[in-house]
Amino acid sequence: MSEMPLTAHLSELRRRLVRCLVVISVVFLGLFPFAQTLYTQVSEPLRRYLPEGASMIATSVTSPFLAPFKLTLMTAVFVAMPVLLHQAWGFLAPAMYRQERRIARVLLLSSIVLFYAGMAFAFFVVFPMMFGFFASVTPDGVAMMTDIGLYLDFILALFLAFGLAFEIPVATFIVVWAGVVDVATLRRSRPYVVVGCFVVGMLLTPPDVFSQTLLALPMWLLFEVGLVACGGISRRGKGLVPVR
Repeated sequence: MSEMPLTAHLSELRRRLVRCLVVISVVFLGLFPFAQTLYTQVSEPLRRYLPEGASMIATSVTSPFLAPFKLTLMTAVFVAMPVLLHQAWGFLAPAMYRQERRIARVLLLSSIVLFYAGMAFAFFVVFPMMFGFFASVTPDGVAMMTDIGLYLDFILALFLAFGLAFEIPVATFIVVWAGVVDVATLRRSRPYVVVGCFVVGMLLTPPDVFSQTLLALPMWLLFEVGLVACGGISRRGKGLVPVR
């Protein structure tokens, strides 16, 4: 394959970025009529634990519009993620060797599935336990009424944290495949990895033991899954050396 000039690479990059923006815009316009319903569904894990007669509040004049708008935009990005990653793949694939492309396809599909799995784990497992804990420790005389904008920022940060945390098997496979570190070294470093998982859980989640543990334990287990996947590299040895 002949080398492309820099201007051709920039033109190709611009074309793919425009495609990404178009896809996000189309998904956003399709979801926007349901913005209020979407926010109602996303806020349900908290609302179920609010005291009787309590509700969420909007402390800003623009929050009733901006919070659902922001949620819809972020949802459009999450929904369009497979297309966005496919465009990134299409831009990078010509520069890869044949065997690199085969492995990259598997990693691309795995990263998409794991990212969505992390978000689903956060919504269906972590949120109910976390909000139930917060509601149970609310002091007497304090009404639990959360601002809709602050709640949205909070859950989006957790969605991103859990989505990225579930990418650990892919990241582990890449660093071993690239020769940055070997499997034996990672196995010897397991105690440090476990401690690091709990430190990350402490930094990325609210200051309660439940949510920290619910992030740290899956990270550790996913690290072990990554080690199992990396075992194939060790067994095949030079079988994964890229060839044209």
